[in-house]
Amino acid sequence: APQKMTVQDVPRAFPTVDVPDHAHYTIGVVILIVGITGTLGNFLVFYAFCRSRSLQTPANILIINLAISDFLMSITQSPVFFTNSLYKHWIFGEKG
Repeated sequence: APQKMTVQDVPRAFPTVDVPDHAHYTIGVVILIVGITGTLGNFLVFYAFCRSRSLQTPANILIINLAISDFLMSITQSPVFFTNSLYKHWIFGEKG
């Protein structure tokens, strides 16, 4: 039966760099700001589209599609990236 290989079996498979703590915290704060701005901004675009009949044109459906995709990315990825930046490593385990 074939053996399951892990990252630990391959030396230097994922090289790491010693990054200062303040860099992690700075990136975390920037990602938090980008996530909040992206969430609120894209929600407002979707809200305006739903409330205004004049905005509901076929051409604006593309804009709403992009706003919804960006909104979902903001609410799913920003908290994960922010949390990992505060802890300075991946905290969600091997399966995560």
